[in-house]
Amino acid sequence: MSDLKAGQAAPDFELPDQTGAQVRLSQFRGQAAVVLFFYPKDDTTGCTIEACTFRDEMPRFDAMGAKIIGVSSDSSESHARFAGKYDLPFSLLSDKGGRVRKMYGATGLLMGLIPGRVTYVIDREGVIRHVFSSQTAFRGHIEEALRALPKA
Repeated sequence: MSDLKAGQAAPDFELPDQTGAQVRLSQFRGQAAVVLFFYPKDDTTGCTIEACTFRDEMPRFDAMGAKIIGVSSDSSESHARFAGKYDLPFSLLSDKGGRVRKMYGATGLLMGLIPGRVTYVIDREGVIRHVFSSQTAFRGHIEEALRALPKA
């Protein structure tokens, strides 16, 4: 479950991606909508389905001018292996300690013991336009984001 709702400003943050480069959410402001998805763990069944479905739908996201960013607590090295194994063409950010996950309220199940699977569609001005939370509807995150983007 997410604490943030549509209409609220997306909290800014900076985290390293799979190459070690720092990515700041605000760097996209005024340039692109962002689909920010929090997922539990690299290279697990559900997370692989979700990430590969985002990959497969990249032409549709590109056509809408949206950037895809994944976030989990895995290391940049783990993200690099995951992205390389599945040819993932988007940034995977390492949120060691879950600081950004907590900031967004994407803490998940069992009092945060199982990291949440939550997707935020953020417009070009940095406002959250849609939130979708489901631990098991892996492909639903992509479908919901694609439906919400024209409004973002």
